[in-house]
Amino acid sequence: MAVTSIQNQYQSFTPTKLKGQQLDQSDFLRLMTAQLSQQDPFNPIDNQEMVAQMAQFSSLAGVSETNTTLKSIAEQLAAQTALLKDIKAAQTAQTPGTPTT
Repeated sequence: MAVTSIQNQYQSFTPTKLKGQQLDQSDFLRLMTAQLSQQDPFNPIDNQEMVAQMAQFSSLAGVSETNTTLKSIAEQLAAQTALLKDIKAAQTAQTPGTPTT
């Protein structure tokens, strides 16, 4: 039976552990590659579906890169804010208080 042959073929397959139950680019690419390798050559995937999947992949890559860049910017801003607080505290400690009259 067809199902048995597929089960026998993939018995050693162990899925990757998901980080927080979210799929990333490599998971998406792995799924798309599996889909392409298992499709019927006489009835391939519709071109519109393939273009839609590629657009999703490109969008995912762009969003992932944007998130990485924004995280880096946020870390730099936090470091600069901490540095400015330290500078302000040092300046306040160095300047003597104004005398009261």
